[in-house]
Amino acid sequence: RRIALMASVPIALAVGGGYLWVTGGRIVSTDNAYFQQDKVSVGPDVAGRIVEVAVRENQQVEAGQLLFRLDPAPFELSVRQADAAIASARLKVEQLRAAHSESLAARRAAQQEVEYRQRDFDRQDKLVKGGFATQARYDEALNELRAAQQRLAVTEQTVASALAGLGGDPEIPTDRHPSVLEALARRDQAALDLAHATVHAPAAGIVSQTARLQVGQFTPAGTPVLSVVRTQDAWIEANFKETDLTYMAVGQPATIAFDAYPDRTFTARIESIGAGTGSEFSLLPAQNATGNWVKVVQRVPVRLRLEKPPARVPLRTGLSADVAVDTGHARTLPSPIRSAFGLPAPDDLGED
Repeated sequence: RRIALMASVPIALAVGGGYLWVTGGRIVSTDNAYFQQDKVSVGPDVAGRIVEVAVRENQQVEAGQLLFRLDPAPFELSVRQADAAIASARLKVEQLRAAHSESLAARRAAQQEVEYRQRDFDRQDKLVKGGFATQARYDEALNELRAAQQRLAVTEQTVASALAGLGGDPEIPTDRHPSVLEALARRDQAALDLAHATVHAPAAGIVSQTARLQVGQFTPAGTPVLSVVRTQDAWIEANFKETDLTYMAVGQPATIAFDAYPDRTFTARIESIGAGTGSEFSLLPAQNATGNWVKVVQRVPVRLRLEKPPARVPLRTGLSADVAVDTGHARTLPSPIRSAFGLPAPDDLGED
């Protein structure tokens, strides 16, 4: 009995250890995991002085809700200046149209004068050849003809200049003229700047980091002054060791436990596995080609989606969590034991 008792202890240990070995290995876990939500940094598109703040720290807001307002007076003044510029541009177009009509009338008058001077010159030419007119009168008629032709050429240039001022089309609508279009665009920009003086929530969520949102403070354009945490979309980002990814795949179930709620667990599923390790996307990647290289187990981010987000449990972005993923993989017996019992060798990735 003593020998049997002494032999049963190592046998029991071997059987128990073998059972734990074979049945274990399907669950991989990490405590390097955090609850994440989309965060939107909100800032004005225009520079201005804050005159109204409509939210407070950690307030729940809806999409489109007023957050704060800048002083609209400078932007309203710009809109009025743009309106005046539009009226001035339209007036200039009408002036160009009148100048074009005037140049056409001047050209017709110059053409008529050239025709008259041409007939007078032709008569003087015949009279000179017949000996009935003096050479001086002939030269005078020739000079007047050339002067009329020169004036006609000037009026032709005036017509061309006036036509160019109308964009090559004398019938162009006033509001289609380039100068008016430019004035209209500036007015639209001024109106857009006025609209941007009122800042609304880009999405529903919780307002945070409102310390810089003070009435009377001047805010440069594009400077974030608060953040909106989007509560509709949430996920768990778990950083698993590269050695834990062997049998991990998208869609596998997982159990989540948050440090803030240690007595509760939540179910989730793997939504995606990172395309690379965290070091590959760091600002200063490690230079492993150096002589002082030390091998470090790398981490790969894995995104998990909660299957049933808790309605009454407030989850805050950045909370720490413990994640355990069920890979469904069971270890096989070591090769010597399989050979001793005549068991077949495992197939793909150690599965029978």
